[in-house]
Amino acid sequence: MVAKGLRSISLFQIINTILLVCLAVATIYPILYITAVSLSDTSYVVRGEVTLLPKGFNFGAYKEVLMDNRIPRAYLNTIYYTVLGTVINLLMTAVAAYPLSRRTFFGRKFFMLAIIITMFLNPGIIPNYVIVQNLGLLDSVWALVLPNAIWTFELLILKSFYESMSGSLREAAVVDGASEYRILFNIVIPLSKPALASIGLFYFMGHWNSFFIPMIYLNDAAMYPLQVVLRDMLIFNEGGNNPSLVDAAALAPQAMKNATIVLSMIPVLMIYPFAQKYFAKGVMLGSEKG
Repeated sequence: MVAKGLRSISLFQIINTILLVCLAVATIYPILYITAVSLSDTSYVVRGEVTLLPKGFNFGAYKEVLMDNRIPRAYLNTIYYTVLGTVINLLMTAVAAYPLSRRTFFGRKFFMLAIIITMFLNPGIIPNYVIVQNLGLLDSVWALVLPNAIWTFELLILKSFYESMSGSLREAAVVDGASEYRILFNIVIPLSKPALASIGLFYFMGHWNSFFIPMIYLNDAAMYPLQVVLRDMLIFNEGGNNPSLVDAAALAPQAMKNATIVLSMIPVLMIYPFAQKYFAKGVMLGSEKG
């Protein structure tokens, strides 16, 4: 039976397994390495003797990072921007997808074409910056969440989910005298929780990892999210331009940087294992209908 089972394994399965193992190693190794460096003693880090496991446990890097007032403040900023942005994204996407899912909606094809074009033609950062500046949104949280209130791919996913819902539910609600707003908020959205959870995870990841948009629209350092602060630490500490942050005699700069990276990954590592199925489901929803 074992020999027969081995013979049934195809060449594609072997190659696919090898590729997936290589991809898993390439993904997991950096996480293990930066975690080991952040927890290792300075002498081992300086000599480059740390590989996958920490050597000489030392939590000094985490202590120094958390004592720097920029990191806790940036952490709170990131949580605030992510929560607010995700809520606005879900609300706007849920409302915009509903009329587009209705085949009787006047101008549906025109609006769909205009929306899909934005996936391929982007005006660029300069026109966006001019619009945000003229609206007086610079140096505010609204510059981060309003211009990106709806993402095209997530809108198409939710639209496809709405279209897959039974039409009899809406017909019954119309017979009972329900308005379109009541149908959307009392029937459609409650039944769309799996799809909303799916695109919500995409929105969450996008806001949490965003650093370019805040770097462009925010000039006040007190409003910087964690990713921008992390970028500044990685760049400016290379040349030792920030001696107040890293005392080279006590801690290795690599340990400080890696400790900050690990702290920024903790929320994602806590959420993603429980939400992985929604990512897969969201991709499948987007491929069912156009």
